[in-house]
Amino acid sequence: MRKSLLFSVFFLLVFSAPVFAQKVKESYVIGFYNLENLFDTVHDEGKNDYQFLPEGQNKWTEAKYRKKLHNMATVIKAMKEENHHWHTVLGVSEIENRHVLEDLVSQPEILEANYQIVHYDGPDRRGVDCALLYRPSEFTVIESLTIPFTFYGVALNNPMSPEERQQFRTRDILMVRGLIAGEMFAFYVLHLPSRLGGKGGDLRARGAEIVYEHAQRLERRFPGVKIVVMGDMNDDPFNESMAQLLHGQKTMEAMTEKDFYNPYWTMLEAGYGSNAYRGVWSIFDQELVNYNLAHAPEGTLKLLPLIHRRRQTFYGRVFSKPFMTVQEGQYKGTPFRTFSGGNFVGGYSDHYPTYLIVGK
Repeated sequence: MRKSLLFSVFFLLVFSAPVFAQKVKESYVIGFYNLENLFDTVHDEGKNDYQFLPEGQNKWTEAKYRKKLHNMATVIKAMKEENHHWHTVLGVSEIENRHVLEDLVSQPEILEANYQIVHYDGPDRRGVDCALLYRPSEFTVIESLTIPFTFYGVALNNPMSPEERQQFRTRDILMVRGLIAGEMFAFYVLHLPSRLGGKGGDLRARGAEIVYEHAQRLERRFPGVKIVVMGDMNDDPFNESMAQLLHGQKTMEAMTEKDFYNPYWTMLEAGYGSNAYRGVWSIFDQELVNYNLAHAPEGTLKLLPLIHRRRQTFYGRVFSKPFMTVQEGQYKGTPFRTFSGGNFVGGYSDHYPTYLIVGK
């Protein structure tokens, strides 16, 4: 049963401090953060970024842009302070271009992490992409590519005409393959189509299907590869896209070798949330892991359990702090975002970041 907004906020703010459930020799943080419209102040040809220009609707000035960069870096640093370790890999969404990422990783709060960037310009009409930040001292990139959205799968029952499908544009899916501690990992970063207007369920299902089919081919090419699918899914773990098309399971025990484990399903049921809409919490921001990582052989990198208070064990973390949360008014207890009611309020993001930890 879905928990009330008040209980959920109390739970995730008070009972969220992660502690390893076992002694760990080495560990690596893998996470995702929707940066909520990280745009620069310059128009990109062919992109609908006009509201994020100095003369645009948001009056997006250099000062506001610099404040946004500082805020994003502050959150990333706060996660490092909690874990005593920078993210090895951090997937991000709602970024305009490589330039904003270069500005972000150069912020003094996170400069020492030496984050490198994997990014491709995508076809989204609003001009937002997915990308991957990584530490080259811990993750060696072997291959990266983008996977376009196509309409040729079985998950679609969409009434769009051929012409409308031809005109449809959404974010590409980013795949990055490489090595952590000599073991092969592949990361998929995605931002599935929006829920605006109550639409897009089959589009999100199709996006999940595209990822799943690609991941299955990758496993056949590289037996034993450990896969993490991360992103703003615009769906909860129990929705069709995640539970059926991406084969996300609520427990590791329920997995077959062709499934993914979604640690945020039980967390959502326990009252956690990464985003809220009209008083209801969701966890759209997820990381799912394949069988090879969830059931890794002894002595290799595997998904580590995180113990939260009240003796409940979870394998994921929704990261929220009071400074990232609205403290008063109509939206009290929800993520402190950049704009509210059309006004610049100088917050962080309308999503909390999430992460998991692998180690041995």
